[in-house]
Amino acid sequence: MENDAKIFVAGHKGMVGSAIIRKLERSGYSNLLTVSHEDLDLTCQASVEDFIQEENPEYIFLAAAKVGGIHANNMYRAEFIYQNLMIEANVLHAAWRSGIKRLMFLGSSCIYPRDCPQPIKEEYLLTGPLEETNEPYAIAKIAGVKLCESYNRQYGMQYLSVMPTNLYGPNDNYDLQNSHVLPALMRKVHEAKIGGKETFTVWGSGKPMREFLHVDDMADACVFLMERADIPGGLFNIGAGEDLSIEELARTVMDVVGFKGEIVFDASKPDGTPRKLLDVERMHDLGWSSTIPLRQGLEGVYEDFLSLTKLND
Repeated sequence: MENDAKIFVAGHKGMVGSAIIRKLERSGYSNLLTVSHEDLDLTCQASVEDFIQEENPEYIFLAAAKVGGIHANNMYRAEFIYQNLMIEANVLHAAWRSGIKRLMFLGSSCIYPRDCPQPIKEEYLLTGPLEETNEPYAIAKIAGVKLCESYNRQYGMQYLSVMPTNLYGPNDNYDLQNSHVLPALMRKVHEAKIGGKETFTVWGSGKPMREFLHVDDMADACVFLMERADIPGGLFNIGAGEDLSIEELARTVMDVVGFKGEIVFDASKPDGTPRKLLDVERMHDLGWSSTIPLRQGLEGVYEDFLSLTKLND
């Protein structure tokens, strides 16, 4: 990508999109195109086609999505499958109609079967049943991967799909009902600390194994791939390459926050997938690997959380 190339980042206000913007700016890219949801509804095909045709970007990072944790995915199943299907179909088709050859679709590691071998290789896609709690979202993301693959094969486009592991970092969602596990833990532990409580609750058994990647590492990987003109397309796992249990994560968050109490596990809440560790050899072979250790990343996230808390006071 040339430094003055017009680059559209869809979903620039979200955690991933904002990280991609930060990475692009640090890398010297100066012609960045963004648009708010209020000004462009990505689920409306006509609006998306008009916008893409008028702005005519050379590259697109499709980071816009309807996202949430286990509870949100399970409660709002229709919203998750409909909105994500429409966003990806509209943007990819409009990009193709406007002759935009280079696009990156950001998916999710939940596209892989619930019980597939670990670590999870890209070729395990569609080899078994999905985790039921977020199946609609996963099916929408699988459709996005297949859209990229199909437009590449039929039309000769260069659309990439990246599958990140569990992400965390600045601009995360800390709402306890709709957030992912790590920001929810961060808020629960913080509130337990300032409330002088002796315990805090973790959903599920604490036994599932999870991998976590700082969103700045994710953005670095995305730009790395888009800059490689020798990579015309394909599916790429983006992860740290190591995992830990939810209980171990909770205790690390407790240490970062400075909470001295105990954990209570709520077994009435679902655990989700038992283990989810991505095989990242494909990225390692290309010369990319993550650089931000979990403890260091969590310390930065807690500072971000505290600044948000002060703004809302």
